[in-house]
Parts: sequence; structure tokens; C-alpha cells
Amino acid sequence: MKTEVTAAVKTTAKAAAKPAAKPAAKAAGKPTAKSPPDGKPVLLSGGNPQIPKRDGDGPVQAYIAAMPGWKRDLGRRLDALIVRTVPDVRKAVKWNSPFYGVEGEGWFLSFHCFTRYVKVAFFKGSSLRPLPPGESKDPNTRYLDIYEADEIDEKQVGDWIRQAAELPGWVP
Repeated sequence: MKTEVTAAVKTTAKAAAKPAAKPAAKAAGKPTAKSPPDGKPVLLSGGNPQIPKRDGDGPVQAYIAAMPGWKRDLGRRLDALIVRTVPDVRKAVKWNSPFYGVEGEGWFLSFHCFTRYVKVAFFKGSSLRPLPPGESKDPNTRYLDIYEADEIDEKQVGDWIRQAAELPGWVP
């Protein structure tokens, strides 16, 4: 009999420790604390869109569509340049940034919105020639920071993309 009472107490204690069931409003697609009422993605510090981690072109296009102001056009240009240069490119959104890679080879590039610029990360950028200008704490990674007034040398950026796609990529 003592065993039955102990089992009942443990079950009751477990039930009390569990979080309450999710409200029906969330199941019905109503806004949550993380999604504003208008359904648009939340912009994090620097205007970086908060997009759920997912593979595919759809999440990347959602990220680009949510980029604020001039950065949206830049995101479209970068995405189009990457697709032209690496037609079979693999895409995903991870850590609130679009990632580009080659199937089975890892990721070669990502970009991220900051307040005044967009940072393009070449994960094996130290192997690119000429070197992309921005240094990183990671000796392999190099950056290209693009500001609103900057003219993009699409030939050079496209060459870096091509070179980066030919290298073994970064695998998290």
C-alpha cells in the first residue's frame, strides 16, 4: 500500500511540474510574443530579420524580404549573384542569417544585417585570391562589409563566390 501512495504522489508532483498546456490561441495561428500582430518577422538589433531555422530557398527569400530599406535590394542582388555563379547552390536560414553551400560540401557563405551595413562572410575566405578585405577572429573566415553608398564590384564578388563554392565548406 505504501508503494501505491508513493507512486501517486510522484505522478501528482510530475504533473504539477509540467508547464501548462499551450493556449488554443497559438494553435489557431494567433500572434505570439515572438511574432508581431502584422505577421512580419521581428527585426533584431541592427535590423537583422528573425527567421526560423529552415532549409531551402523559401526561408532565405523570407529573410531577404524582411531586410529593412536598402539592405533588401542588396540581399536580392547578392542572392541572384550567388545563384548565377553557383546554379545548384543549397540554401538555408541558420542563426538568423541566410547560408549558401554545396550539397555534401558544407557552407561557403552567409550574410547578416547590421545597423549601417551588411556583412558577407566567406567561411574559407583566407583561401580566396585576392583576400576579401575584412579579417575575422577565425583565421579561415574573411568578411566583406557593404554599406549603403558602396558600389559592388560584382565581377570580384562573383569570383570570390565561385572560388568559395569550389572549396570544402564549413560544417557546423
